[in-house]
Amino acid sequence: MRIRRSFGEAAFDALNYLLLAMFCLAVVVPLLYVVAGSLSSNEAITHSEVFLWPVGLNFDNYDFVIHNRVFWRSFGVTAVIVIVGTTINMVMTLLTSYPLSKSWLGGRKPILLFIIFTMIFQAPMVPMYLLIKELHLLNSIWALIVPGALSAFNMMLCITFLRSIPEELFEAARVDGMSEYGILWRIVTPLSMPINVTLILFYAVGHWNNYLGPLLYVTDPAKQPLQLYLYNLISQFDMDSAGGASSVLELSSKLTPQGLQMATIIVATVPVIIIYPFLQKHFIKGALLGSVKE
Repeated sequence: MRIRRSFGEAAFDALNYLLLAMFCLAVVVPLLYVVAGSLSSNEAITHSEVFLWPVGLNFDNYDFVIHNRVFWRSFGVTAVIVIVGTTINMVMTLLTSYPLSKSWLGGRKPILLFIIFTMIFQAPMVPMYLLIKELHLLNSIWALIVPGALSAFNMMLCITFLRSIPEELFEAARVDGMSEYGILWRIVTPLSMPINVTLILFYAVGHWNNYLGPLLYVTDPAKQPLQLYLYNLISQFDMDSAGGASSVLELSSKLTPQGLQMATIIVATVPVIIIYPFLQKHFIKGALLGSVKE
C-alpha cells in the first residue's frame, strides 16, 4: 500500500535532497579538481585550462611522487605513528572504559567528572610545548602519541557501549574463575568489536591527519610525518621539500609545482579512501550503539 504524502512532506524531502546534493558537490568537486590537475599536462595547468577533467593526460607527476624517497620516508614515519599510536590509544581506552562502565566502582563519579573536565578545558599551546620539552620528547614520534594517548570523548563512547553488555555474562565468567583482565580480553573485546572498529578509525584518521603536532614538536626533516611534508610542499614548495636538490633539473623540465602538489595529495589520501569502505559497516553500527543509552 502506497502512503500518500502531503505537500509539506514532499517539499521537506525535496529540500533535504537538494541540501545533501549541495554538500556532496562541495566535497566531490574539489577532489575531482585535484585529481584532474594531477593527471593534466604542464601546459594545461599553467594556462588554467583544467577543471573537472584532465587535459592532456600526463602521469609524470605520479611517477615523480612514486620514486620520491623523501615522500616515502615521511609516509613511513606516519605509518609508524598511526600503527603504534592507535594501538596505545585502544589499549588505554579499553583499560579505562571497562572499570568506569561499572556502577559499583568506588570513586567512579569523581573520576568521570575529572575526565570530562579535560574535554572542556584543554592545556594551552605554550605550556604543552614546555611540557613536551621537559620530557625530552621533541623530535620523536612519542611527542605525537603520548599527549593524545587517551581521548576523553572516545572513552565516553566506549563506556556507553560497554554498559549495554549484560552484567550476567561477567558474573558467569567470575564464577568460572576468570580474572577481570581475562573478562576484558576474552569477553568484552570480542563483544565490543563494532565500537572498537569505530574508535580505531577515529584514532587512526586523527593520527594520519595530524600536522599541528609535528609542526610544533618535530624540526628534524628526517622525522617529519606525511602531513608536515604536505604542509611544507604546499605552503613553501622548496626543492628540498619536493624531493631533494638532485631532482631540481627534472622538476623544472618536466613538472609544475601545482601538478606535483596535487599528485602528492592524492597519493597521501588514497590509503584512507581504500580502508574506509571495509570499516564502514562496523563504523556506522558502533557509532549508533555507542551514542545511545536506553
